Amino acid sequence: MTENELLLFDRKIKIQSVIQQYGEENFYITFSGGKDSTVLSALVDMALPGNKIPRVFADTGIELNMIRDFVYDKQKNDDRVIIIKPTIPIKQMLEKEGYPFKSKMHSVYVKKYQTKGLEYKSVRAYIGIENTLSGKPLFRQCPKRLRYQFTEKNTLKISDKCCLKLKEEPVKKWCDEHNKLYGIVGIMREEGGRRFNAQCLSFIGKKLKNFQPLVVVSKEWEEWFIHQYNIDICDIYKAPYNFTRTGCKGCPFALNLQSELNTLEKFFPLERKQCEIIWKPVYNEYRRIGYRLKNNESEV
Repeated sequence: MTENELLLFDRKIKIQSVIQQYGEENFYITFSGGKDSTVLSALVDMALPGNKIPRVFADTGIELNMIRDFVYDKQKNDDRVIIIKPTIPIKQMLEKEGYPFKSKMHSVYVKKYQTKGLEYKSVRAYIGIENTLSGKPLFRQCPKRLRYQFTEKNTLKISDKCCLKLKEEPVKKWCDEHNKLYGIVGIMREEGGRRFNAQCLSFIGKKLKNFQPLVVVSKEWEEWFIHQYNIDICDIYKAPYNFTRTGCKGCPFALNLQSELNTLEKFFPLERKQCEIIWKPVYNEYRRIGYRLKNNESEV
């Protein structure tokens, strides 16, 4: 047995054990239509033939069209694919809650500042005007070029609520209505960032929240699994597109936003225009201060 086969065997046993312990009827799979969630779904089917676990897809309107179509095509032949939609249009939500800017952490602190000024000690620490309660500065502080957003010079309403309002809350509402207690999520530690310390079983206190069977696998293993078992993934990951990331299109949190927009311009120019319309206030600010986007980019 090869190392890849051994890891596959281990993951199948883990899935069987956890589902048996907590009850199949209590689970749902967060299904984005992307490579990771498609592999996760196939892996669960391999471990639990004939399972009825729902695959829940949040159709926010800002997924790549090929990803969205892939999910809708899946639904035609698999009644376990459940498609839900947010109760508020994205443009209306952004105008009400605020736009994502730089990162979730940065957006959280700007939102706090815009709500209560410098009242929060965490905000003061983030912008470097005092230490945290531990007496040490935050590991990550606000870049100097963005500290103007903690003054009256910034007029853009900023928030980290985008994913919460468009995905998390609609999914939670569906789960409450259908008595689903635990999510099965396609997170890998290898992706780094906040996922680096992810555990296979995620708890809130002593209560299970999410089951993350892919945390210990690598992208290399994922590719082996796809080719070994001929897993049907969205064509956007294949030539000539060769996408590696397929989250919300044009998301301002994307570190390589300019490159992503260039790729959209090449293959999907109408979707590129859609990004410019949805995220226009953020893109305008990025270009004004020369952050993540080129200054000479044309706007819609």
